[in-house]
Amino acid sequence: MTAPRPAEGSAHPCHGGTPAYGRDTAYEPDAPPAAQVPPLLRAPRGRRGLALACLLGGASVACGVALTATSGWLIVQASTMPVVLTLMVAIVGVRAFGLFRPVFRYAERVVSHDVALADLAERRADVFARLVPLTPARLGRRSRGEVLTTVVRDLDDVVDEQVRVTVPAWSTALATLVGAVLAWWHLPAAGTAVLVGAMALGALAAAGYAVERGAQQDAVEARGRVQHLVTSLTGRLLAVQAVTGLDADHDRLLADVAAAEREQLAAEGRLIRARAALITLTWTVLAATTATVAVLAWQAHGAGLLSGPYAALVALVPMALADAWADVPTVAGARARARAAAARLDAVLGQRPAVRGEGSGTPADTTVPELTLDGVSASWTPTTPDRLDPATADPAPRGPATLDLAPLDLELPPGSRVALTGPNGVGKSTALAVLARHLDPAGGTYRVDGDDATTLDLDALRARIAVVDDEPHAFAGSVRANLLLARPDASDEEILDALGTVDLGHWYATLPQGLDTLLTGLSGGERARLSLARAVLSRRPVVLLDEPAAHLDDVTAERALGGMLAADPAAGRSHVLVSHRATDLAGWDVVDLAERGSRRVESLASGA
Repeated sequence: MTAPRPAEGSAHPCHGGTPAYGRDTAYEPDAPPAAQVPPLLRAPRGRRGLALACLLGGASVACGVALTATSGWLIVQASTMPVVLTLMVAIVGVRAFGLFRPVFRYAERVVSHDVALADLAERRADVFARLVPLTPARLGRRSRGEVLTTVVRDLDDVVDEQVRVTVPAWSTALATLVGAVLAWWHLPAAGTAVLVGAMALGALAAAGYAVERGAQQDAVEARGRVQHLVTSLTGRLLAVQAVTGLDADHDRLLADVAAAEREQLAAEGRLIRARAALITLTWTVLAATTATVAVLAWQAHGAGLLSGPYAALVALVPMALADAWADVPTVAGARARARAAAARLDAVLGQRPAVRGEGSGTPADTTVPELTLDGVSASWTPTTPDRLDPATADPAPRGPATLDLAPLDLELPPGSRVALTGPNGVGKSTALAVLARHLDPAGGTYRVDGDDATTLDLDALRARIAVVDDEPHAFAGSVRANLLLARPDASDEEILDALGTVDLGHWYATLPQGLDTLLTGLSGGERARLSLARAVLSRRPVVLLDEPAAHLDDVTAERALGGMLAADPAAGRSHVLVSHRATDLAGWDVVDLAERGSRRVESLASGA
């Protein structure tokens, strides 16, 4: 059974309101709910489930040890040609151990994976919920797709620790204890040798973990730099070719990528060498333990302390543990990977949100709110520590951050159509982030209908604002599901009207299954207009547009933006546009942030 993909049913508060599945993604479970499953058939979860998985794994490995040891005793004893009835217990034991070993292994896999998958589902929901308040100010300069991919991969590694580290480690420990007791019962020196070998292996695992932990972090960081550089270069390939030409010095263009790849290879080389050394030393300990126990068993047999069958049983104990012991380097590596991933997740999720979201006031019940920036400045760099003090949860203030938006006075009465212009770095996108309540002002006051925006309920205020940014995203799903994110109760006719409004009517006519067509292979321009269609469909009274035509040619941009502005003129929506293209500014009140000085900029209503 496959659950619906979360991408189709989740949306940022500024893009789609409350999460909802589209009509074509309705989820009808085909299995009985947990409450109807008989208690005996329910696998325990959480710590109890993990403990049960460890016991089952230990039982499986212990059965393997018993199987090998008992088989050795049986073979040697049978060579003496005794009465066959004296071998029946051993024969039955061999069969039982052989049967129960895979049964216990299968049960361990079922329980451990059930625990891990349930934990993963809960943690993913928690991680996504904790990422929303950090968007976009605390996620750095990486794209949202890159951030999500990294976070999901790291979370998988963290949860995999239960299956790849906890269960194998405890299973090996339990089986080793069983083997040591079995050997000690017949020959104390052999049991002691097994325990010494196990302790040496544990020390090696700890050392290998410490070495791989640093190497893992270096390798991941280097791999991330390569991916970021390659993505940035290929994403801007046409612009690069326009500047450098087709016959440019490729070595110079790829110098940064090549340097990052060399760092990645060096880091991965250290990781590989560390793992290889740990594997070599593990097998050395295993061989030494096996040889020591074999010699002790031989000497005991020669001294008459052990019969031949029991000497074979004791000698085979370390060999029976070989499979479990040989996995120790893999377990150490998986733990190093999980701990490094946990540290990276904590570094992202432990940040202080860029928006406090402590307000509880209700926004005024106006059709279109009046927005006012009164000397508002802002910074993407926090003015308090990124992370909260775990003891007090109250960060101590530090020095002021560099302002990304100098103090700005701006009044946006209902129906405004304002275009913010200026060179890169002047604060255009930062001003939009403040208006969208993605970023708290560092100074001044942002007012909505006269109320301080920071005192208003964050979700209620964001629900009145639609954002179209410069990285339009199409979710994995149908056309209908992608658009219903903006307004779940929209009808098909309203969806089609929104598509036509932003010049996607011809595109829609080519879709083989209409609104049920799954979105794949969209161009940048199609994604941009799909994002504009969401804004139109949302009917939110304030629309913020950050380079919405960056992926469109002039003619298409004019039709799409013009159609959006002409849609539902009676609503009197307010629009704020950020654009570098002069052709996008016709019919807009232009505010050049580089030249505004200290004067108050008062935009004109669209009808003025």
